[in-house]
Order: sequence, then structure tokens, then C-alpha cells
Amino acid sequence: MDVIERGETVLSIKQGQAAIAFVCVILGFMLAVQFRTTQDIRSTVPYQRIEDLSQRLIQTEKERDTLQNQISELRKSSAEAATTQQAELVRMGAGVVTVQGPGVSITIDDSKRQSKLGENPNLYIIHDDDILKVINELWAAGAEAISINDQRLIASSEIRCAGPTLSVNNTRYSPPYEIKAIGDPTTLENALKMRGGVVETLQFWGIQISIKTQDNQIVPAYKGAFRFELAKPVKDGV
Repeated sequence: MDVIERGETVLSIKQGQAAIAFVCVILGFMLAVQFRTTQDIRSTVPYQRIEDLSQRLIQTEKERDTLQNQISELRKSSAEAATTQQAELVRMGAGVVTVQGPGVSITIDDSKRQSKLGENPNLYIIHDDDILKVINELWAAGAEAISINDQRLIASSEIRCAGPTLSVNNTRYSPPYEIKAIGDPTTLENALKMRGGVVETLQFWGIQISIKTQDNQIVPAYKGAFRFELAKPVKDGV
């Protein structure tokens, strides 16, 4: 009996091992099939296209973010540049910066003629009104900046007689007077020399006027102080 029981036990163990081996084979086969199927799916064209599209989408999103940052920076720099340029134009218009450009130089001196008996000798010397006529002709002809004896003319500038001299920006000068203007040289010169114009009228009395065109005229900045006692800036919307 003991021999029979031992034989049955050995047989059962062998059968169990065979069953386990069989199950392992089946599992191995199933894993191999699953792995192969997964590889086949990944190797298919649609799957590859999906992966490719995903990578492209990620790259496109990165490029979009980069471009948006660049646009923001460009807008910021453009706004700053526009503000700086506008401020510079305001300063130029106010006459507080030295400017250069094509233009003309005009030298005006008293007449060398002797007044005739009974004539008014003031007809042969330069007056503030004469200078103002020249300045007005230059402005009308498109002058962008003007100075008299290096005194920049601005909105508050004054030109008036002070005895035998002229006062410009509260500074006295004796003749000759040098006027510098920036603008189209030909237009400025023609405006002054037109028939019956200011130059012809002054030369009739012997006033000496010399006009020279300049390729690079330099007009200095206004050197005086600004004083506002009553005027105040108006706020937007008020």
C-alpha cells in the first residue's frame, strides 16, 4: 500500500508540473502575441501620423508662444520709440535743442551811403521792422528753425530796437546781423529775392544784404529761461 501511495503522489506531482509548464507556455504565447500586436499597431501608418501630428502640435505651440512674446516686446519697444520720437519733435518745435539741415545764411548791415540833405538818416540803418520782415518771409517760405546772431527764435522771442542796436531775446546786438534758417535753400532764397520783396526794398536804401545757401546749416538751441506765472497745463478731459 505504501508503494502504491508513493507512486500516486509522484504521478500527481508530475502532472502538476506538466500543468504549470503548459500554463506558462500559454501565458508566454499570449504575451508574445500581445507584444507583437502592440508593435504592429505602433508601426501602422495612422499611429505614426498621430505621433507625428502630436509632435508638430507641440512644436507649433512653442513657436506660437515665442512669437507672441516677440510681438509683445516689439509693441513695447515701438511704443517707447514713438514716445521718445514725439518728445524729441516737441523739443525741436520748442527750440530747446540745436538742429541742423540745409538752409540759408543772411548777413544784413547798415547802408554805407550818406544821407542827402533833408533826408531822414534812419532810412539808411536797419530797424527791428526790417529784421521782422525778413523773418516773416522765411517763416512763410517754410523755415523750420531760425536764429539771429545765434539767438534761437521761439514763440516768446522779441526783436525790438534799443537805440542804435537790436534786442533779441533781451540781448543787444549791433550790426551786422547774421540770420540763420533751416529749410529748402532755393525756396528760402527765392522768397527773399522775389521782385518787390523785402531784399529789393532794403537794397533800394543801400542796406547791405548777403544771402548764401548752406548744405548743412546749424541753428543753436534757445538758451533763455521759460517763465509761466499765469498759464497752466490743461489736463485731458477737462
